[in-house]
Amino acid sequence: MSSDESYNFVYKVVLIGESGVGKSNLLSRFTKNEFHHDSRTTIGVEFSTRTVQLNTYTIKAQIWDTAGLERYRAITSAYYRGAVGALLVYDISKHLTYESAERWLKELYEHGDTHIVVMLVGNKRDLESLRTVPTEEARAFAEKNGLMFMETSALDSTNVEEAFTNVLTAIQKKVVSREVTRGSISAVTLSSPITLTEPEEKSRSCCKSS
Repeated sequence: MSSDESYNFVYKVVLIGESGVGKSNLLSRFTKNEFHHDSRTTIGVEFSTRTVQLNTYTIKAQIWDTAGLERYRAITSAYYRGAVGALLVYDISKHLTYESAERWLKELYEHGDTHIVVMLVGNKRDLESLRTVPTEEARAFAEKNGLMFMETSALDSTNVEEAFTNVLTAIQKKVVSREVTRGSISAVTLSSPITLTEPEEKSRSCCKSS
């Protein structure tokens, strides 16, 4: 991706949830259309970017991924800082990963922007025969907490594009309609937070993902 590529906004979206639910593969599927069967546990924080077109706006999505933050509590605040969207991911075949969703949500709201757009994502839909989390149970939890909801499979690409695009679209609608007062929701350059101004705002710098 060229450093002089033009875009209107940069949105930071974080992936949260227990280790092993497939966050890294959701990231690689969306940004590179890749899936790694031998995916290793994420150490610290990684991020990747992808530029998408939403109506007349060109959006650069900066997706951040980290291992289950239990072992990396020291980076929690920095991880959430400036995020305008989040995918709270669980594994549909492991009910314990779903049971922790409420704790992750609480942590997200403690450290993130109160206006952040959040989607609950039931990943590994390809493991339907091993399902332990009923779709309607998760959907009800999402509705109760005002979250978007979708089930995905990073393995076969089911709903991965839709999940990220729907979150980015929801963020963009908030910006364009000015439902959020200026300055209370931030776009992010690849190096530091900035405040949303007009649609012509460009990233002032860039860096390479690891």
